[in-house]
Amino acid sequence: MTHHTRPPVDPSMTAQAFDRWYWSVDALRSFCEQLGLPASGTKAVLRARVLAKLAGDPPPTTPTRKRAGAFNWAKADLTSNTVITEDVSFGPNVRGYFKAAIGPKFSCHSDFMDWMRANAGATLADAEAAWRMLEARKDDPAFRREIATCNNYLQYLRDARDAHPQLTLDQAKTCWDAKKMQPAPGGYVHFDSTDLACLP
Repeated sequence: MTHHTRPPVDPSMTAQAFDRWYWSVDALRSFCEQLGLPASGTKAVLRARVLAKLAGDPPPTTPTRKRAGAFNWAKADLTSNTVITEDVSFGPNVRGYFKAAIGPKFSCHSDFMDWMRANAGATLADAEAAWRMLEARKDDPAFRREIATCNNYLQYLRDARDAHPQLTLDQAKTCWDAKKMQPAPGGYVHFDSTDLACLP
């Protein structure tokens, strides 16, 4: 039977049927539990795991996290000369350092964390300068923070409102709620102006 709206979680469905739809993280975890698969990992990892199982393929390999080095980011006495390591973490100790160095306006946003992860070998002084540079971009009216590929929801809302500036956020959300229940090959929901037909 061909569905025109997304069916419920069903571990007996084919891989082709599964891949035809957008699935939330909760739905993917439900699939994993019912299929006897590990239910931890990112949304992309969960989806690949379920798809492989339904297709009868070997489970995809999951990158192993690097074992933490000798530097303890949670307990170390951090200074401006502290060198960023590949296993840098962003717990209370690191956030506290930057709060003290930058002030209460500091926020550990994704752009900043990405910068630190990509700049092992730089110092925390370099990271502080990078944070200030990243924040300065906000004063540029043309600046827009990049949306991670995995965040389909936010990308859909942005695309909808870019295409139709008069669209309110609530209206864009209504379109998303309707569209995510329709076929989405590969599991990614793309905005199309015909989506507006769902609005009253």
